[in-house]
Amino acid sequence: MKILGIGNAIVDVICKVNDDFISQNNLTKSTMKLIFDESEFKNLSKNLKIEKTVSGGSVANSIVGISQLGNKVGFIGKVSDDNFGSKYEKGLKKENVEYLYLKKKEKLPTGTCLILVTPDSERTMCTYLGTAGKINENDLNTDAIKKSEIIFLEGYLWDEGEPKKAFEKAINNGNKIAMSLSDQFCVDRHKPHFLELVKNKLDITFANEQEITSLIEAKSFIEVINFSKQINKLIVITRGDKGSIAIQGEKISEFGVQKNLKIVDLTGAGDLFAAGFLHGYVNKLSIKDSLEKGTAMSAKVIQQIGARL
Repeated sequence: MKILGIGNAIVDVICKVNDDFISQNNLTKSTMKLIFDESEFKNLSKNLKIEKTVSGGSVANSIVGISQLGNKVGFIGKVSDDNFGSKYEKGLKKENVEYLYLKKKEKLPTGTCLILVTPDSERTMCTYLGTAGKINENDLNTDAIKKSEIIFLEGYLWDEGEPKKAFEKAINNGNKIAMSLSDQFCVDRHKPHFLELVKNKLDITFANEQEITSLIEAKSFIEVINFSKQINKLIVITRGDKGSIAIQGEKISEFGVQKNLKIVDLTGAGDLFAAGFLHGYVNKLSIKDSLEKGTAMSAKVIQQIGARL
């Protein structure tokens, strides 16, 4: 297998609503709300009409993108043996992703993200992680990890306790380890742990400029470049309108953004950038060509509302 992803298994549930629904439920339009109480989430979703379900999650999105580029890929993410768990499994299999998790009845339901689309095409998201965030080392297929060229992890999944043990098992058994820092909130919450991973455990780190700057508490991007050179790992950074850069030891590669794009929806851009880059990397393209492939993938997705390539 080329790449095996391990991350949060989240079913994206797309529903059309009016603006009154947003205000009546005290939601802030065009933002993402994390819901921790199952009853609150059920109450919010009980009267919604489901338009479509998509097997999602940050790394899962990347893995689907890599599959669509013709690579043999797999994914491990924890779901429950319920309706959404079955939909999640079927959704990945439809995208030719080998789903390497045997679902069973869990205490918590399958993780779900309500994507509430208002008439102006704006998306308001409400996420309930459910059992997705309870992944443990026994949920991982060691044989599949050992036979994969690259293991791709997501920072969203990292946490003390069982998820940490799952990460350690993947790292200890993998041939090459990549991880996305996922979000500045994750970086700030787990800074010492993420810094240890980036410096000593990961072969490839994906981050945007804000995340990597926060991680090392840099005052300028020059500090980021110097840090990356010193650790001599592959650090891949997206920089908004400055394009992207990859640093590995003394070698620095850069690629600019595509011009004249009609940006409609930035959701998923980072996931698809990682997909394009990893496709190039695992198929022996140059680092610069891999950056170009990542840029092309992200450019395609941001020009559509709620796109799935």
